[in-house]
Amino acid sequence: MIPYGRQQITQADVDAVVDVLRSDFLTQGPAVPAFERAVGDHVGAKHALAMNSATSALHVACLALGLGPGDWLWTSPITFVASANCGLYCGAKVDFVDIDPRTYNLCPKALERKLEVAEREGRLPKVVVPVHLCGQPCDMDAIHRLGQRYGFRIIEDASHAIGGKYRGEFIGGGRYSDITIFSFHPVKIVTTGEGGMAVTNDDGLAARMALLRSHGITRNPDQFEGESQGPWYYEQIDLGFNYRMTDLQAALGVSQMTRLDEYVATRNELAAEYDALFADIAVTRPWQHPDSYSGRHLYVIRLPQGGPRGHRQVFDALRASGVGVNLHYMPVHMQPYYRRLGFGAGMFPEAERYCAEAITLPLYPALTKTSLVHVVNAVRSAISE
Repeated sequence: MIPYGRQQITQADVDAVVDVLRSDFLTQGPAVPAFERAVGDHVGAKHALAMNSATSALHVACLALGLGPGDWLWTSPITFVASANCGLYCGAKVDFVDIDPRTYNLCPKALERKLEVAEREGRLPKVVVPVHLCGQPCDMDAIHRLGQRYGFRIIEDASHAIGGKYRGEFIGGGRYSDITIFSFHPVKIVTTGEGGMAVTNDDGLAARMALLRSHGITRNPDQFEGESQGPWYYEQIDLGFNYRMTDLQAALGVSQMTRLDEYVATRNELAAEYDALFADIAVTRPWQHPDSYSGRHLYVIRLPQGGPRGHRQVFDALRASGVGVNLHYMPVHMQPYYRRLGFGAGMFPEAERYCAEAITLPLYPALTKTSLVHVVNAVRSAISE
């Protein structure tokens, strides 16, 4: 089975992790800040805070922005559930903005229309979370301008997008948002096994997230509410979490970051090969905005409506032919938990239409040309039989 995504681990990666195993630090040692510097320097962010998952990073980012009971968080319905759940973790209410039919990202025009209604009804969002689906950045300039007009804060969920660019600048530089989140799950562009990171240019937000990821405990005398009693002294000054990344994970991340640009370039080359081979096949290829350089985490095709075989039939045929296809994603608002919150079919029609047509094909740096051609031929066969 050709998987839809796969990590690439080199001997240098193995050596980096073994060096940590032989060192004095397995958890909070020098590798974590080294990884933070590597990511922050690469994307052009002043602060980078490594965590044990992108979900954890989303959670503390929301808390750092003051999201809480009575507030609203809006995001895309086509994303992993964490992009919405992070708002619920804070006691806030969650809503969605339908997707753009070409990019599959949160649609700025739909956002503007929804904001106009929300302003009249007194329920404007406190935080909006645009999701850079498949690695392609959202129209951040338009979203940022709406944020300035309506007063909401912005967290970029760039879990798919490290190494990508928007208008010539690396995603994560902070020009259009308060905080950007990256993921380092094994199928992502670079991996730490599990892991995530929040990057920001705001000193206050960085300090708040650093506190919250580590139990709300500080050893900084400037933050103490009492008087230090000795070099061992620390204080818990807030209710935080154990969201820290280990040195084992960070060492792998430092090593992987040396190949980030190479990985993204390879993914774009493979996507271009897919595009060429699919040119005469009746599927919709991923459209790329000219302002973007995608991280190309995923390659998603859409099947034609009214074809001889339905979505499920094509999906099953591809799996049977050894192609490990997947679906990214089922709309969050259609999940049973969110249905119980009042969401349902028909509320976000573009997202629902996407789900009925989309199939994620294999894409990762080690994908061979032979395997790629097999995937394309399998799709050709599956949609025509």
